[in-house]
Amino acid sequence: MTSFDDTFDNSSRPREECGVFAIYGHEDAARVTFFGLFALQHRGQESAGIVSSDGCNVSEHKGMGLASGVFKESILQKLPGSLAVGHVRYSTTGSSTISNAQPFLVHVGEEYYALAHNGNIVNAQKLRTELENSGSIFQSTMDSEVIIHLMAPHLKKGLEESLAIALRKVEGAYSLVMLTRDKIIAARDPRGFRP
Repeated sequence: MTSFDDTFDNSSRPREECGVFAIYGHEDAARVTFFGLFALQHRGQESAGIVSSDGCNVSEHKGMGLASGVFKESILQKLPGSLAVGHVRYSTTGSSTISNAQPFLVHVGEEYYALAHNGNIVNAQKLRTELENSGSIFQSTMDSEVIIHLMAPHLKKGLEESLAIALRKVEGAYSLVMLTRDKIIAARDPRGFRP
């Protein structure tokens, strides 16, 4: 007979629990995102981050610890805009450091791309090795960064198409949101595992 503790003890099982949040069209998007992250805090306590956009400028703040400790009123006031994505992290790949805190923000050409990802990309190491062998330079040890590098050669095709191309190469369970200056898109793995 199985005991209650054996049935519900998940400590030895792999977990892919982060929290991702996105909002579009709210005058105080960063504040709403903070409240969303606060509500998702049970999904990750290692770090928290928000990237916002006012349509022209992109602002970012990330820190280690709980959302309530990372985001004070003075910080939220420095994240203007009507678009925002946020993330609370429970690491499954990569160490628990500020360089691995999300959203992951990159500047490519004239555009900014912020990615907040939950899940586990099982072929991340293989893809990372291939990308590094072809010249990619990684800034973190997160599997999430692989997605940005897979998108990069296809960005002239547009955000949606470049993300679709990248995600066709990714194996695993994931949900993600991505922000540019004037757009937010969301995606999840084709099997709908919804980590």
